[in-house]
Amino acid sequence: MKITLTDIERESYKDSTIHRLDGRIKILVVFTVILYAVALPRIHELNFTRLAFIELYLIAILMLAKLNPMYVLLRFIAALPFGAGIAVLQPFIRQPFIESFTQYPVSLPFGLTMTYEGMEFGAMLLAKFIVCITSIILLSSTTQMKDMVESARRLGLPEEFTLLLTMMIRYLFIFWAMLKRINTAQKARLFSIWNKNVSRRWILEQIAHSISSLFLRSYEQGERTYISMLCRGYSNTQQLYRSKKKLGRMDIIFFVVTIGLIFSIHMLT
Repeated sequence: MKITLTDIERESYKDSTIHRLDGRIKILVVFTVILYAVALPRIHELNFTRLAFIELYLIAILMLAKLNPMYVLLRFIAALPFGAGIAVLQPFIRQPFIESFTQYPVSLPFGLTMTYEGMEFGAMLLAKFIVCITSIILLSSTTQMKDMVESARRLGLPEEFTLLLTMMIRYLFIFWAMLKRINTAQKARLFSIWNKNVSRRWILEQIAHSISSLFLRSYEQGERTYISMLCRGYSNTQQLYRSKKKLGRMDIIFFVVTIGLIFSIHMLT
C-alpha cells in the first residue's frame, strides 16, 4: 500500500468531530503540542512520562477522527527514519551540555564508544520526534489543504506566503500527475531502475532526463498560469478573499481541553 497526495487529501474529506473543527484551532493545538515537546528539558526523568501521555491523547484524537489506521501507520513509518537516524547517532556523540559520561560496556570497531547519557538523550529526541510527527499527521489528515491555508491567513500569515501556498497546493497535484505520466511512459518502454541487464550510468541518465523533463514542464505550466492570472486582472497588490468565520463551542472546548491537559500533565508528573 502506497500513500499518495490523493490519499492524504481524501482522508481530510472524511466527516468526524475532529474534521469539523475550525482549522485555526487545529493549527494552534498542533503548534502548542510541538512547542511543548521541543521545550522540554534535554534530559529529565519525567520527560518520557509526559510525552507518553501526550502521545496517548493524540492517538485518541486520531481514533476519534476515524482515520484509516494503516494510512496513519504508513505515514508515520515514512517519516520515522528522519528522526530515528539522528537519535541512533547520539549514543556515540558526547554532547557538550552533559557534564559526565558513563561508558556502555561493549566493544565496538573503529574505536567507537557508547554512553548511557547519549542513549538517554537519543531516546529523548526520538520520543519528541514521535509526538511532533503524530501531531502533524493529525493536522494534515483532518484539515483540507485549502482550509489549512485559509486558517493560517486568518491567524495572521502574510498574504505573500498565503498566495504562494495557495498556488503550490493548487498545482501540486498537476505536477504529481505529470510525474505519474512520465513513470507510466517509462514502464511502457520496460524501463526499471532495478534492471541489472543495463549499466547504472544509463539508468542514471534516464532518471536525469525525467527530472529535466519534469522541470521544463513545470516551467511551462508556471508561465501559462502567470499569463492567465494577468489576463484575469492579477497584480502584486492583489488581495485574496477570505470569508469571516466565528469559532464554535466545540472549537473552544477542544482548545481549552488540550491546553488544560498539557498543563495538568506538566504539573502532576
